[in-house]
Amino acid sequence: MRAHLTHYLRALKDDRRLSDNTLSAYERDLLSFAAFAEENGIREAESVQRQLLARYLQTLKEQGKKPATLSRHIVSLRSFFQYLVMEGVIANNPSLFMIAPKQEKRLPSVLTKEATAALLDSPDTSASSGVRDKAMLELLYATGIRVSELVALNVEHVHLSLGYIQCAGNGTNERIVPFGKMAAEALSHYFPSGRNELLSQRDSGSALFLNHLGTRMTRQGFWKIVKKYAKEAGVEEAITPHTLRHSVAAHMLENGADIRSVQELLGHADLSTTLKYAQLPKQRLKEVYSSAHPRA
Repeated sequence: MRAHLTHYLRALKDDRRLSDNTLSAYERDLLSFAAFAEENGIREAESVQRQLLARYLQTLKEQGKKPATLSRHIVSLRSFFQYLVMEGVIANNPSLFMIAPKQEKRLPSVLTKEATAALLDSPDTSASSGVRDKAMLELLYATGIRVSELVALNVEHVHLSLGYIQCAGNGTNERIVPFGKMAAEALSHYFPSGRNELLSQRDSGSALFLNHLGTRMTRQGFWKIVKKYAKEAGVEEAITPHTLRHSVAAHMLENGADIRSVQELLGHADLSTTLKYAQLPKQRLKEVYSSAHPRA
């Protein structure tokens, strides 16, 4: 089975041009299932039956996996076995019976405007690392791009005088994303001082944001930085890798932005993804009403 997995993952990368994060998720899910199958004496894809897949899902549930994680595993397995059918490796797809669990519809977690301002103002810009952190936070909030997109930026992707960046997005879909004066100011300070100091003696290529070693900042490295500043700023809201991205959408819609414009800014393929943020101002209004109205 593992040989087929290798071929399938290569086909995904070459033909569907998925993002690195999506490919990694597929690989993790399928390798997890392959290990489970081998533990149950199944090493060939042709020997996989519905009962084995059912036991695998039950095992994931017993491990406490959330509905979203279970759904992702099901999508990965369905896609893999459909590939095997198309390649003539198996005659029938044993994963067709698998039904994704209903997911709880929760509103995204966002920061208040006050908490956002406190977070963005936390870096100490007297140090080169602080100048970098300020530029990263301001650009992330200004554009709403994903953390993975932020750390993947190169110097040539930033058009400072024109006020926009070229963002690769998921797969190969490039989009032009504008940014405002606060981000422009932070970037203008970072380019001549912070970045040059972080370069040290290393050749980092054209990476925009660098770590203390002078190499490209990683998602994990940046996220440690965000959590540190959130703690220093006294931000009580739960911080996740997408919190600032969620906050951009919610704040813009709350201030009257057109939902189609927010969809284009964030690079959402489906408008329904953006629509969930439109519910946040209404939810906040309900909370204010409940806490303040004497008859609530």
